[in-house]
Amino acid sequence: MFSSRIKWDLTANRLAGLLAEKRAAGQPIFDLTEANPTRAGLLSAGEQLLTSFATPDILTYEPEPRGLPKARAAVAAYYAQRGLATDVENIHLTASSSEGYSWLFKLLADHGEAVLVPQPSYPLFDFLATLEGVRLIPYQLRYYHHLGWRIDFDSLTAALTPAVRAIILVTPNNPTGSFIKRDELSRLNELCQQQRLALIVDEVFGDYFLTPDSGRVDSLVGNEGALTFVLSGLSKILALPQMKLGWIVSSGPPPLVREAIERLDLIADTFLSVGAPVQHALPHWLDHRPRLQAGILDRVRTNLGLLANHPRLEPNRLLRFEGGWYATLEIPRYLPEEELILHLLDREGLLLHPGYFFDFEREAFLVLSLLPPPPIFAQAVDRLLATIDHLGR
Repeated sequence: MFSSRIKWDLTANRLAGLLAEKRAAGQPIFDLTEANPTRAGLLSAGEQLLTSFATPDILTYEPEPRGLPKARAAVAAYYAQRGLATDVENIHLTASSSEGYSWLFKLLADHGEAVLVPQPSYPLFDFLATLEGVRLIPYQLRYYHHLGWRIDFDSLTAALTPAVRAIILVTPNNPTGSFIKRDELSRLNELCQQQRLALIVDEVFGDYFLTPDSGRVDSLVGNEGALTFVLSGLSKILALPQMKLGWIVSSGPPPLVREAIERLDLIADTFLSVGAPVQHALPHWLDHRPRLQAGILDRVRTNLGLLANHPRLEPNRLLRFEGGWYATLEIPRYLPEEELILHLLDREGLLLHPGYFFDFEREAFLVLSLLPPPPIFAQAVDRLLATIDHLGR
């Protein structure tokens, strides 16, 4: 009776079951998976943001496939502030980056065709691709202690088949925190030209970098070497995931961009999913970006410092981190990852993401959100590292 697209086992896994039991019993949980800024005490401009809805303009229905011109102009101005030029006509507003992926899969791939996706990375891609009838083929990111995370081009080229239509990049990657480097982009552009592939580039964490790096590509907006679609939105830029506004910025060889935009117009006009209130509010909200992001970056730096300087943390256990909201620990494999996270939750009240959640190639990795309030984060890290020490005895 139901579509075969929904093919996943919908029963709760062991971790979700144990977590539900502990919460039902009222037991305290140190949540190191918390990446929702609206629950982490980071929304400092709430009153000012709400006043932006006090305009009669939000009651007027103006169906614009690409989004209201004033909202797209605000997105272009945001990139201009970052030193990146883009034409407002190359911007399509979406209800979220997830919807942006959905539109791009519709645009680029027929049923059964494929897109390359990095591993490790966020598991949402599997759901989005399957719902569009698109296959995912992984390519690997490799970690080098002296370099950090890099694209394994051997695995990427080995994954290329005639059915592949695009390569997904996440920069900075979630959860590795790694940015695409200039030499990597050069090779990717060359591959895309040879194989007639597009780049789908997720830059939702792009504003959250910790240190300058001349080798890093800050953004692929304006990339001319391949047909490129950059995804971003308010979920991370303004820490407002509940406002449901994202966008796609198209660039590349002009003939391909023109055709892509025409086809995206048709997709966007079919759904017209972005609400008027958030579009009218966007120019005012982006004025608060520096203050909102400063608070998040301060939280991330503080918690990263607490973790990196902890006396129990062994050298090289904290993997190199360039940006985003997550830190990754590589720990001794005293227990399989699933058993370890169940042990941490059951015995210590610690909730963490295991590496397998993000398709790390091997065990054992733990992924920690850097958004919790520092006193809570410090207590959780104390418990975590003490438990790992104890398991090793």
